[in-house]
Amino acid sequence: MGEENKSSLFPTYGRFPITIVKGEGSRLWDDTGKEYLDLMTGIAVTNLGHAPKQIKEKLVEQLDQLWHISNLFGIPNQEKLAKLLTDNSCADAVFFCNSGAEANEAAIKLARRYNQKVLGNERYEIVTFKQSFHGRTLATLTATGQAKVQEGFLPLPEGFVYAPYNDAEALKGYVNDKTCAIMLELVQAEGGIILADPDFLKEVVRLCKEHNLQLIVDEIQTGMGRTGTLFAYEQFGIEPDIFTLAKGIASGFPMGAMLGKAHLREAFGPGSHGSTFGGTPIATAAGIATLETIVGEQLPQRAAELGAFAVRKLSESLNGNPFVKEIRGKGLIIGIECAEPVAGVISDIHQEGVLAITAGPNVIRLLPSLLISEEELGRGLDVICSVLAKRSAAAVQ
Repeated sequence: MGEENKSSLFPTYGRFPITIVKGEGSRLWDDTGKEYLDLMTGIAVTNLGHAPKQIKEKLVEQLDQLWHISNLFGIPNQEKLAKLLTDNSCADAVFFCNSGAEANEAAIKLARRYNQKVLGNERYEIVTFKQSFHGRTLATLTATGQAKVQEGFLPLPEGFVYAPYNDAEALKGYVNDKTCAIMLELVQAEGGIILADPDFLKEVVRLCKEHNLQLIVDEIQTGMGRTGTLFAYEQFGIEPDIFTLAKGIASGFPMGAMLGKAHLREAFGPGSHGSTFGGTPIATAAGIATLETIVGEQLPQRAAELGAFAVRKLSESLNGNPFVKEIRGKGLIIGIECAEPVAGVISDIHQEGVLAITAGPNVIRLLPSLLISEEELGRGLDVICSVLAKRSAAAVQ
């Protein structure tokens, strides 16, 4: 029996050869005792670092009271977290679920149902974008504009078309009398840390207004303070009709949320959608503590400042390195685009005790904690720059 067949798990993940067993703040330890500096936070999940005390305290308190009751009853924590979210955003209503894919499923369903049940039309098609990523369920992988995540799952559900990202002129040709919504990320994270162009966004908003389309913004990876504001849309001068959250919303506790404007309430009445585990007392306790910490400690502003520091340091250190093509990002979501695939570079970075990941084949993706110290961040960036310098020197020889 091969080594890969000894596990009782499906081999769905290409795992790094590291087993993490403990975490505190921005530090992690593997099963050999080796320490790592975490610059990936579980892919933008542990935004407050690992095992933050203020979240643990709220969870322990809730564990002594109630774990699960079902959404057939009132859940005070849900009401409190929903109000915190709507008070700090452009949204008026919230639906809680368990993941980013489920949040995006809810957004897709809401946009279609609003058109068909409230407006009384037959619109169902959603424009998404090439190189986007919206999830792994059958609908959300179809919404994702990357063929590699769709392979082997045919037939895909109809109702999605993929426009080129940041091409305002081309976008017009993808909107027709079937279109009910446009769905996009303001920073294409899995697609390579690609930021939305302001002129492109103006055209997206114009088309939505002209054709009465719902604007859906996927904030799964950009939300909860990571980009320098609580939600990324705030920096782009737009207000989505619907936006989605997960990852950093509950500091590592599984949770997602779909938020929408008041006019959409009528489309999601009793029985229209649901989730057994969405918004449990435990999950929402973690969410409340996380959001109160992010807002109360002004962590979005801190992310903006640390992100500017990181981009400046990387730009100075990597200037003239022929292996590096571009450094881009917003707040603490940063990409280093390289001239060649970076899987080997990531491995070398890990060996030096720093954890980072890719964003597409040629981009190193950095997603530090919003509470990481400048000293820790600088130390991690020094390691990355050193590895990239060695890679460049090796390529020249």
